[in-house]
Amino acid sequence: MTVTSRLSHKIRRAFLGRLTVTLVIAAALSKPAFGQEPPPATTTERTWSWGVSAAWYMLPDESDYIQPTFKADRDWLHLETRYAYEDRDSLSFFGGVNFEFGENVKLAVTPMIGGLVGEVDGITPALEVDFTAWRLEAYGEAEYVFDLGDSSSKFFYMWSELSLRPTKWLRAGMVTQRTHAYRTERDIQRGALVGLAFSTVEATFYLFNPGADDHLAVLSIGFSF
Repeated sequence: MTVTSRLSHKIRRAFLGRLTVTLVIAAALSKPAFGQEPPPATTTERTWSWGVSAAWYMLPDESDYIQPTFKADRDWLHLETRYAYEDRDSLSFFGGVNFEFGENVKLAVTPMIGGLVGEVDGITPALEVDFTAWRLEAYGEAEYVFDLGDSSSKFFYMWSELSLRPTKWLRAGMVTQRTHAYRTERDIQRGALVGLAFSTVEATFYLFNPGADDHLAVLSIGFSF
């Protein structure tokens, strides 16, 4: 073998050796160490949250009825459907946007626009507000119904609660409502509330106009998941 051939052979062997070492190091760096799991993905998937509730209205001079509500939220989007809320034989549906502020003191505001079909057909702008600070909770929902069948017919609906929660599972406070879903001599009805919460279930008992002849009770049970 000539001197030139021996030199060329040494160069090739040295090059192949360095290439092998480089490939081994690159493979070791590109894979997790033996016995270790790859790091979890950092991206978070947006999911839906759901709420279903039913309120049993126990009226003094009319037949009782059930008022169901269904809610769905995903990030900023809010969807909601109610039956027998504005009218005993009408269905309302809403789409809205969620706004949330604060951490220890929290404020959630959801403006909505919706429609009403059934005994009454209409357009319904609405608003929901939820405020919590320490053990104090304030919640309100309001809407204005414009009757498409009668341009002169419109009505303002309102429900509000102010309660204190001494424990996670108990709350008590006051409630106010304005409704046309049943006949009443009072434009605004006021009363007391007591609520119990366990896991994803919450039950609340309302007593409107306590001590009066036209008093009425409402039992609401809701599930969230």
